Amino acid sequence: MIRAITVWFFVLLGFSVSAQGALSTRSKKAIEYYTQADNYRVRGQYSQAIALLQQAIEKDRNFVEAYFRLGITFKSMRDFDRANVTFEKGLSLTQDPKKQKGFFLELGDNYLRQGEYEKSLNYLNHFLSVETMNKQRIALAELWKRNAEYGLRNKKIQSQFQPRQLGDTVNRFGLQYFPVLTADEQELIFTRRMGPGPDDDEDLVVSRKDANGKWTIPVSISKNINSKFNEGTCTISADGRTLIFTSCIGRRGYGNCDLFYSRKVGDEWSVPVNIGPEINSSAWESQPSLSADGRILYFISDRRDGVGGRDIFFSRKMDDGKWSPAENMGQPINTPFDEISPFIHVNGRTLFYASNGKPGFGGFDIFKTELNDGKWDMPVNFGSPVNDHEDQFSLFISADGTRGYYSHEDGTRENSARLYEMTIPKELQIAYRSNFVKGIVKDKKSGQPLQSRVELFDLKNDELISVVESDSVTGQYLMVLTTGSEYALYVTAPDYLFQSLNFNYEDNLNPEPVVIDILLDKTDAGATAVLNNIFFDFDKYELKERSLTELNKVIRFLKDKPSIRVEIGGHTDSDGSASYNKQLSLKRAQSVVSYLVEKGINKARLTEKGYGADSPIKPNDSDENKQANRRIEFKIIQY
Repeated sequence: MIRAITVWFFVLLGFSVSAQGALSTRSKKAIEYYTQADNYRVRGQYSQAIALLQQAIEKDRNFVEAYFRLGITFKSMRDFDRANVTFEKGLSLTQDPKKQKGFFLELGDNYLRQGEYEKSLNYLNHFLSVETMNKQRIALAELWKRNAEYGLRNKKIQSQFQPRQLGDTVNRFGLQYFPVLTADEQELIFTRRMGPGPDDDEDLVVSRKDANGKWTIPVSISKNINSKFNEGTCTISADGRTLIFTSCIGRRGYGNCDLFYSRKVGDEWSVPVNIGPEINSSAWESQPSLSADGRILYFISDRRDGVGGRDIFFSRKMDDGKWSPAENMGQPINTPFDEISPFIHVNGRTLFYASNGKPGFGGFDIFKTELNDGKWDMPVNFGSPVNDHEDQFSLFISADGTRGYYSHEDGTRENSARLYEMTIPKELQIAYRSNFVKGIVKDKKSGQPLQSRVELFDLKNDELISVVESDSVTGQYLMVLTTGSEYALYVTAPDYLFQSLNFNYEDNLNPEPVVIDILLDKTDAGATAVLNNIFFDFDKYELKERSLTELNKVIRFLKDKPSIRVEIGGHTDSDGSASYNKQLSLKRAQSVVSYLVEKGINKARLTEKGYGADSPIKPNDSDENKQANRRIEFKIIQY
C-alpha cells in the first residue's frame, strides 16, 4: 500500500501492548477470546476483534488487558471517543503502576488527537511521573507533551479560511489523496483508491480544466503507467511533461516500493523506468516531489542511514541525465520520528512537509522551511488554520502562493478521503511567489512546432537557474518565473538563431502569467533576433553589467558558427532629433561590437549600424512601445 501514512498507530501499538505484563484474569474462556481477538486485530480485521474482546469482557468484567486491547482497536479505527471510554474504564480497574502507564500514554495521545489539550497534558504528566525506564516511551510522551502545550497556546487562533471540496466530479472514488498540479493549474493528478481495504488497487488519475475552468471527470493517466498493481503518490514537473511516481510490487525494483520515471511526448506517457539505485534501495521509497525544472528530487525513505523513522532525502539530476546518490536532508529537517510528503514549491526555495517529530498540534503537522544562502532555515510549524489536532499529511501550494490543495480523511477507516482547495491567508503566504511563461516554439516561416532548449538565467549574477525542453511534437514549453530578480530567457534549437526574452520581477509582488509563442529563424542570411537583454542607462551608450549574460550568449553562438558574418544594429524610439538618435544608436551598436572583439570575435565578422528611429517594430505611441523600439538587433548578413 503506497499511501502508508497512518504509521503512527502501528508504532504506538508496539510500545503499549508490550507494557501489559501478566494477564489480570483467570477465566480460560476470556483468555481464549482475548487471544483470538489479537489475531484478528493485527490483520486489520477490527470488527471481528471487537466482538471477541467484548465477549472476553463479558466473561470477566475486570479483565484489564481486554479493555486495553479494545481501546487500541477503537483507536486503530480512529474512533477516539469509544477508545477513551474504554481506556478510562480499564484504568479504573487497576492499581498496578505497570498497567496504568499504558493507559496514561494512550489516553494522553488520544486526547491530543482530539484537540483536548488539558486532558492530554494531565495523562501525559501522570505517565512521565511513573515511567523511569523506557527511554523510547519517555521520548514519545515528552514529544506529545510539547505538542499539547503548543496546541494549548495556539488554541484560540480562529480559522481564517473556508476549505472547498473540489466537487463530486473529482471526488468520485472511495479515496483520493496526494494531489499535484502543473504550474498553470490546468492539470490535477492524484492517487485514487476504490476502497479502504489492503487489496484495493491504487492508480494515478488526471483531471483537466475545461474551457469554463471546471474540472473534468478524472481518467487513468496512462495505460503505460497504471497496472493491476499499486501506482501512486506522484510528482510532476511544472510543465507537466516529467512524472515520477511510486510503484509497489509488480514492477522490477530494488525494494518493496520504488520510484519510477516517465516522460510525456505529445499526449503519450512513455513506458516507466526505474529511476535507479542512486535513489531506490532495498527499503521503502515513496512520496516524491520534483523541482519545477525536474532537476532536483525530494522523496521519503525509511532506509537505515537516516536520522530515524522515515526521512526526507534528495538527489540532483546531473548534466549526463543521471541522478546523484541520494542524500539525507539531515537535522533539523529530519527527526528521530517520521517526516513524510515533501513538497518543493516551484520557486525552488520553499519546502513544505509533514512531521510528527516536531512541536505541533498533535500527530502530523505541516512544516515550512526556506532556502537562504544555500542553507535551509529552521523549519517552522505552518500553524493554524492549516494545522490542527488532526493529522495533516500533505499540501500543494499554487505558483502564486494564494491557493492550497490537499486531501482530508474524515472519521473512520471506512470514510473516504476527499480533495479540497483553500485560500491561503496572507500572513501564511510564501515570500517568493512565482508564475510562468508558456507558449509554443515554432519555425518562423512554416509555423511548425519545434523541439528546443529553454534556459532561464538570473541577470544579477549571470547564473543559469533552470532548463526545460519544449515538446518535440507540440512545441509547447513552460518556464517558472519567481519574484525577486530579473531574468533572461533563451530559446535555442539546432540550425536556428536563438531568441531571448526579458522578465523583470525584482519589484513585482504579483506576477501575472505570460503566454507567448516563440518564433525561431533558421540560421540563414537575413535571420534576425532582438537582443532583449542588452542594457544601457538613459541617453548613454556604455553597456550595463547585467548585459553580460546576453553578450556571452552571442559569443558562444558566433564561436559555434565561425563562418557567419553579422550586423549589430542599434535602434531608438522617435523622441529626440533624427541625427541625435542615429548617433546614439550607432554608439550603442559599437559598444556591443567592441565587447565581442575584446572577447575574441574577429572584427571582420562584425558590422555595426545605427538606425535611429527609422525601423520601429511598434508605433511610438506609448511608453511600452517606445521601450520595445529601443533595442539592439542581431542580424545574419552572410552564412
